[in-house]
Amino acid sequence: MTAPPQPSAAAYADVVARIGRAAQACGRDPATVTLVAVSKQQPWEAIAPVLAAGQTVFGENRVQEAMARWEGKSQGLTLHLIGPLQSNKAKEAVAFFDVIETLDRGKLATALADQVQRQGRSPRFYVQVNTGEEPQKAGVIPGEADDFLKACRTIYGLTVEGLMCIPPAAEPAGPHFALLAKIAARNGLSKLSMGMSDDFETAIRFGATSVRVGSAVFGVRGEA
Repeated sequence: MTAPPQPSAAAYADVVARIGRAAQACGRDPATVTLVAVSKQQPWEAIAPVLAAGQTVFGENRVQEAMARWEGKSQGLTLHLIGPLQSNKAKEAVAFFDVIETLDRGKLATALADQVQRQGRSPRFYVQVNTGEEPQKAGVIPGEADDFLKACRTIYGLTVEGLMCIPPAAEPAGPHFALLAKIAARNGLSKLSMGMSDDFETAIRFGATSVRVGSAVFGVRGEA
């Protein structure tokens, strides 16, 4: 007898379908939107069915937690660091992750550039923009984004692929996504990481090329 589908596998299929519908609704090819399944703090029992269903891109918030979860299991996968990165974790982050989405300050850029040179390995980098200018949140503020992107290229020697943002929870997400897209366009960047479980369809409408979805796929932490 075939085992019944796991709850996370069914939720995953629903999210993939919603991404497809959202992309088609604004005239985009669904293949231009990458789902980053946010596996942070999730038990392996919730992750395994999603992995088995064909998902290959996962997002993690903490370096050590990600290494513990994915060591020896990451072949063929693309792992994104989507949480704030301390400069003293740059060595491990460069060695382990394929994409680092939270580059946001000179000290971190220096540490990452040093490790890229030392290791001969370069993840893909995104600059995190604090579009709401929230003091408790990581990210370069919009008014300083252009200068920071220029410094990444000319001073630190880092190739930045795109931008990432997390809009304020209490505000409509659309204007923040529009702002991020505007900053990206004027800096010649084509990749936009924006949109989470509550707003990824809106993000797709504003040009997201990757969406970071956790609870809509896996449920809240501790649930299947």
